[in-house]
Amino acid sequence: MTTRQLAERMGVAPSRVTAIEKAEATGAITLKTLRETAEALDCQFVYAFVPTKPLDDILYDQAERKVRNELAHLNHTMRLENQAVNVEDLEGQKRRIVADYLAYFSRKLWDKE
Repeated sequence: MTTRQLAERMGVAPSRVTAIEKAEATGAITLKTLRETAEALDCQFVYAFVPTKPLDDILYDQAERKVRNELAHLNHTMRLENQAVNVEDLEGQKRRIVADYLAYFSRKLWDKE
C-alpha cells in the first residue's frame, strides 16, 4: 500500500502518513494514532507487555533479590555482634523466606526497601 493510498483510507494528507511513519520510527507516536492507522489497514491494534521470561521466574527472582538484601543487612548486624550465621544456615533461611514471600507476601515483593 502506498503512502497516498493509506492517506486516502485514513482521510488525511499524504504528508500526515509520512509524519506518522517518522513518529513511529522515533518512538513519538501515540496509541491513538496507532489505533487509527490499524483501523485504516483493516487490522486490529494490539498493545501488550511481553515478559522476557516466565512470570514465575520473575516473581522468584524479585523475592530472592528482596530477601538477599534483607538478610545482608541482618547478617552484617549479627557479624558486628559476633553472632554471624554460617553460610549453609543463611542459605536455608533465604530459601524459606523466599518461599514465604511467594506464598503469603507476594503483594510486598515490589515495595521499596
